[in-house]
Amino acid sequence: QVQFVESGGGLVQAGGSLRLSCLASGITFSINGLGWWRQAPGKSREFVARISMSGFTAYADSVKGRFTIDRDNAKNTLYLQMDRLEAEDTAVYYCNRFAPYDTDWGQGTQVTVSS
Repeated sequence: QVQFVESGGGLVQAGGSLRLSCLASGITFSINGLGWWRQAPGKSREFVARISMSGFTAYADSVKGRFTIDRDNAKNTLYLQMDRLEAEDTAVYYCNRFAPYDTDWGQGTQVTVSS
Protein backbone atom coordinates (compact mmCIF):
# COMPACT_ATOMS: atom_id res chain seq x y z
CA GLN A 1 0.00 0.00 0.00
CA VAL A 2 1.36 3.37 -1.05
CA GLN A 3 1.53 5.96 1.70
CA PHE A 4 2.87 9.50 1.89
CA VAL A 5 3.19 11.14 5.31
CA GLU A 6 3.88 14.87 5.31
CA SER A 7 5.29 16.78 8.29
CA GLY A 8 7.06 19.98 9.22
CA GLY A 9 4.29 22.50 8.78
CA GLY A 10 3.43 25.17 11.28
CA LEU A 11 2.84 28.83 11.93
CA VAL A 12 5.53 31.23 10.77
CA GLN A 13 5.80 34.96 10.21
CA ALA A 14 6.11 36.38 6.73
CA GLY A 15 9.72 36.28 5.63
CA GLY A 16 10.43 33.17 7.69
CA SER A 17 11.34 29.63 6.66
CA LEU A 18 10.04 26.10 7.05
CA ARG A 19 11.29 22.72 5.85
CA LEU A 20 8.66 20.15 4.99
CA SER A 21 9.32 16.42 4.89
CA CYS A 22 7.45 13.61 3.18
CA LEU A 23 8.11 10.01 4.12
CA ALA A 24 7.06 7.57 1.40
CA SER A 25 6.34 3.86 1.68
CA GLY A 26 4.96 1.23 -0.65
CA ILE A 27 6.87 2.49 -3.70
CA THR A 28 10.37 2.09 -5.09
CA PHE A 29 11.26 5.60 -4.05
CA SER A 30 14.45 6.08 -6.07
CA ILE A 31 12.86 5.45 -9.46
CA ASN A 32 9.89 7.74 -9.04
CA GLY A 33 9.47 11.38 -9.89
CA LEU A 34 7.95 13.18 -6.91
CA GLY A 35 6.32 16.48 -6.22
CA TRP A 36 4.69 18.88 -3.82
CA TRP A 37 1.25 20.41 -4.18
CA ARG A 38 -0.75 22.76 -1.98
CA GLN A 39 -4.36 23.67 -1.39
CA ALA A 40 -5.40 26.98 0.11
CA PRO A 41 -8.84 27.50 1.67
CA GLY A 42 -11.51 27.78 -1.01
CA LYS A 43 -9.08 26.97 -3.83
CA SER A 44 -8.14 23.95 -5.90
CA ARG A 45 -4.98 21.99 -5.23
CA GLU A 46 -2.08 23.46 -7.20
CA PHE A 47 1.36 22.28 -8.24
CA VAL A 48 4.33 23.66 -6.27
CA ALA A 49 7.48 21.75 -7.25
CA ARG A 50 8.71 18.48 -8.65
CA ILE A 51 11.91 16.46 -8.83
CA SER A 52 12.73 13.65 -11.21
CA MET A 53 14.56 10.47 -10.27
CA SER A 54 17.70 12.00 -11.76
CA GLY A 55 17.35 15.21 -9.76
CA PHE A 56 15.84 17.52 -12.35
CA THR A 57 13.67 20.11 -10.62
CA ALA A 58 10.85 22.41 -11.68
CA TYR A 59 8.81 24.99 -9.77
CA ALA A 60 5.62 26.96 -10.01
CA ASP A 61 6.33 30.58 -10.91
CA SER A 62 4.88 31.72 -7.59
CA VAL A 63 7.56 29.91 -5.57
CA LYS A 64 10.55 29.98 -7.92
CA GLY A 65 13.61 31.35 -6.19
CA ARG A 66 12.09 30.91 -2.71
CA PHE A 67 11.40 27.15 -2.46
CA THR A 68 13.80 24.25 -3.01
CA ILE A 69 12.78 20.63 -3.49
CA ASP A 70 15.18 17.78 -2.81
CA ARG A 71 15.14 14.11 -1.98
CA ASP A 72 17.04 11.55 0.08
CA ASN A 73 16.61 8.17 -1.59
CA ALA A 74 18.31 6.36 1.28
CA LYS A 75 15.62 7.65 3.65
CA ASN A 76 12.66 7.45 1.24
CA THR A 77 12.07 11.10 2.06
CA LEU A 78 11.18 14.12 -0.01
CA TYR A 79 11.80 17.65 1.26
CA LEU A 80 10.60 21.16 0.52
CA GLN A 81 12.69 24.02 1.87
CA MET A 82 10.54 27.14 1.94
CA ASP A 83 12.24 30.50 2.43
CA ARG A 84 10.95 34.08 2.36
CA LEU A 85 7.46 32.82 3.06
CA GLU A 86 4.51 35.01 2.15
CA ALA A 87 0.93 35.08 3.40
CA GLU A 88 -0.12 33.68 0.01
CA ASP A 89 1.83 30.50 0.79
CA THR A 90 -0.69 29.59 3.49
CA ALA A 91 -2.13 26.19 2.54
CA VAL A 92 -2.12 22.49 3.26
CA TYR A 93 0.91 20.97 1.53
CA TYR A 94 0.86 17.49 0.02
CA CYS A 95 3.41 15.22 -1.65
CA ASN A 96 2.81 12.51 -4.23
CA ARG A 97 4.36 10.85 -7.19
CA PHE A 98 4.70 13.02 -10.30
CA ALA A 99 2.37 12.66 -12.08
CA PRO A 100 0.20 12.21 -8.98
CA TYR A 101 -2.00 9.22 -8.29
CA ASP A 102 -5.40 10.32 -6.97
CA THR A 103 -5.55 7.33 -4.67
CA ASP A 104 -2.27 8.23 -2.93
CA TRP A 105 -2.91 11.65 -1.40
CA GLY A 106 -2.04 11.82 2.29
CA GLN A 107 -3.32 14.10 5.03
CA GLY A 108 -0.94 16.91 4.20
CA THR A 109 0.72 19.36 6.54
CA GLN A 110 -0.67 22.81 7.33
CA VAL A 111 1.49 25.85 6.67
CA THR A 112 0.22 29.17 7.97
CA VAL A 113 2.10 32.38 7.26
CA SER A 114 1.12 35.42 9.28
CA SER A 115 1.61 38.83 7.73
